[in-house]
Amino acid sequence: MQQIHPTAIVEDGAVLGENVKIGPYCMVGPKVTLGDDVELVSHAVIAGRTTIGARSKIFPFASIGHQPQDLKYAGEDTLLEIGEDNQIREHTTMNPGTAGGGGVTRVGNGCLFMMGTHVGHDCLVGNGVIMANNATLAGHVEVEDHVIFGGLSAVRQWCRVGAHSIIGGLTGVEFDVIPYGSVIGDRARLAGLNLIGLKRRNFSREEIHALRGAYKEIFNGEEGTLRSRADAARTNYAGFDGVQTMTKFMLDDEKRSFCTPRKSGE
Repeated sequence: MQQIHPTAIVEDGAVLGENVKIGPYCMVGPKVTLGDDVELVSHAVIAGRTTIGARSKIFPFASIGHQPQDLKYAGEDTLLEIGEDNQIREHTTMNPGTAGGGGVTRVGNGCLFMMGTHVGHDCLVGNGVIMANNATLAGHVEVEDHVIFGGLSAVRQWCRVGAHSIIGGLTGVEFDVIPYGSVIGDRARLAGLNLIGLKRRNFSREEIHALRGAYKEIFNGEEGTLRSRADAARTNYAGFDGVQTMTKFMLDDEKRSFCTPRKSGE
């Protein structure tokens, strides 16, 4: 049974699943689809061609699906797809895609977007991602699964952020972040591996030891280039999935740049 507050506006054409709750002063546009058990607490606005998966909850003053913050946008009918079991807190903004970026912004399942977070146009966000207060993603950012963003962090357009990595508070990310990495700084520097996150997600002692060895080989080594050392680590740790994930991320596209550790004296 749907529960729609009398002050809410649900436009003709909107598709509502079972047990949807729409609180006071919410607005739901005509191209919106809300899955089963979705709840809009109050004063939330869902616009555009937006789909929100089952059991997601959206808090007051969130602005979801309005046109991208991109001057090239010309009114094309693009998409915002949000998965299941997400929590989208107060004042969060999420924009749909653009014709020049693939036409879709996509958010996975089980994510937490705290107050004031922003997901820009054409972003691809994985599962289990946590964005703390006022963390922001510019357009075209790719975020893999189980990444944590500290408060007031920001990611530049077109960057990739690898799985299980952590971005420190107040950190500005200009280059790709390796899977399992930990970065911090006004311009992000790699500070090591996200060891606490790996332990929390039950990575084995052997897998963590291999990742630490590969990290030292790649980022602390002095011979060859960063990519040649990553290629060597891929071979040296052939039996470890985590190392293979990290090195594949680094070697798939030779044009990418990465956050690296701060050099001595910097």
